[in-house]
Amino acid sequence: MNLIAFLLRCGLATLLLLPAVSPAHASGERELVARINAYRANPDTCRTTGGAPSSLVLRANLQLPAGYSGGLREGLRRSGYQAAAVRAIRLTGPQTPDAAFAMLIAGYCQALLDSQYSDIGISHTAERWQVVLARPLLDTHLADPRATAQTLLGQVNAARAKPRLCGRIHFAAARPLAWSPALAAAALGHSRAMAEGGYFSHQDRNGTTPYARARAEGYRGRQVGENIAAGHGSPAAAMAGWLASPGHCANLMNPVFTQVGAGYQTAPDAQVGIYWTMLFGAP
Repeated sequence: MNLIAFLLRCGLATLLLLPAVSPAHASGERELVARINAYRANPDTCRTTGGAPSSLVLRANLQLPAGYSGGLREGLRRSGYQAAAVRAIRLTGPQTPDAAFAMLIAGYCQALLDSQYSDIGISHTAERWQVVLARPLLDTHLADPRATAQTLLGQVNAARAKPRLCGRIHFAAARPLAWSPALAAAALGHSRAMAEGGYFSHQDRNGTTPYARARAEGYRGRQVGENIAAGHGSPAAAMAGWLASPGHCANLMNPVFTQVGAGYQTAPDAQVGIYWTMLFGAP
């Protein structure tokens, strides 16, 4: 009789379903997170600038094994978390959440209060703790492409509403752009192609240009300009990157353009995580 059959006969099969992490450990992790969040709300023993950071959210896919020593970002990516910013803190010695918290405050108070981090993962054995602080690469609001499109349109028009220096070229304020479904479809298609093909270029694998892609989607304007970006986890980050680049900034501010369309595609298996394309058109 094998072990499983024996356990079934004895009514002990539920023993096989015990979780790998004991309830005491899980409780200890939650207790430590609560202590850290209380400290972030009222940091009385660590000098910081600015207001109190928001509470950290405990994420299961940030709970790497306490003894994990591999590449941090790669380990998190395998667990389904793409990090824009991440830091791991390893402690040896504390046996309780209180003792672990005291050690964190003594040596890592600035990291605990860093407002760039929004998520946390904690794992531990008897005397070894690993605390992972992170911020996800992708903005949670990216799940709504329509809202993202409206955000991008608002941001590009806000940028055009002010005079701007793009590199050494001065641009006066320009009139707002109108959204073009044809340009948006071409932009989305190129973002998808880059994400699926793992490349970053204005020409696709077939050598097709931005103008040709726009024409294929039905755009009949006489001129097209294109901005692309990778690795920016939000519309605001993509826009900031374009404005900081003289060539991309010039596209954004060009008074000849009257229409715009944009699209993004996430790439969970890629290092950059996301691709953006914005197309500008002139009638």
